[in-house]
Amino acid sequence: MKTIYLNRESLADWQKKATPNVMALGCFDGLHYGHCTVIKTALHKARENQVPLAVMSFFPHPKTVISNGKKQIQYLMPLTEKEDRLQELGVDTFYIVEFDKPFAALSPEQFVAKYLVDFGVVHAVAGFDFSYGCRGAGHMDRLQEDSGGRIEVTKVAKVECRGEKISSTCIRERLLTGNVEEMPDFLGRPYEVKCDWDGILLKLHPYYTVPVQGRYFVTLKNEHSSITTEIIVTDGSSLHCEKEIPLFLKGSLSVVWHRRMREEEKRLIS
Repeated sequence: MKTIYLNRESLADWQKKATPNVMALGCFDGLHYGHCTVIKTALHKARENQVPLAVMSFFPHPKTVISNGKKQIQYLMPLTEKEDRLQELGVDTFYIVEFDKPFAALSPEQFVAKYLVDFGVVHAVAGFDFSYGCRGAGHMDRLQEDSGGRIEVTKVAKVECRGEKISSTCIRERLLTGNVEEMPDFLGRPYEVKCDWDGILLKLHPYYTVPVQGRYFVTLKNEHSSITTEIIVTDGSSLHCEKEIPLFLKGSLSVVWHRRMREEEKRLIS
């Protein structure tokens, strides 16, 4: 998979290199069940059209830019992890658009012309609530018209869990209340963050959301080994393990979150 960073300076060069493709559109933070449904739908359309599959995402998060930095989004995964997962899903090209004020000011028609038509998109796929253009005025029901009829469109219906729309927001809310055991129902897998362990401290990599303060059952793992243990989240989202971590895990490792401990379990330990 090729990853391409798009901004105003590089846009024209990449437009010239574009070839026909099916494009999935969205922020895709966390790549939950809803996101995966969009991408799998786009993959099916790409195979039907016998063209490559592309994904277009946006960074930093639009809400941060539009609010002038007043609203800071807690990301669920960094771009590097998103790249790995998209490749596993069969994506051929991953476009990351620099979301800034001039980009946010594009009209819906300008966005479709510059970032879809000029990028060879023959079919666009996105969730039912995807919006584009200034103030989010563009939506999936008008995208074909905005393209002058050159792009076919598939709008993916809402994906729900327990009657609730699966979204990055609802996943963050669960993490920030310590409800990590529900993550597989929404993400399709336990929530996982990456850290560096130097033998003393666990240092969290950026662009992850750490669960609220508390004690959790987790798995610590690297490429070769893993252990099940307990992690304490303290103020400032710091991670602390009271039990000794084996030296074979020293270096880069992942924390896989399983369950927040109940109060009676904490009392038994103490």
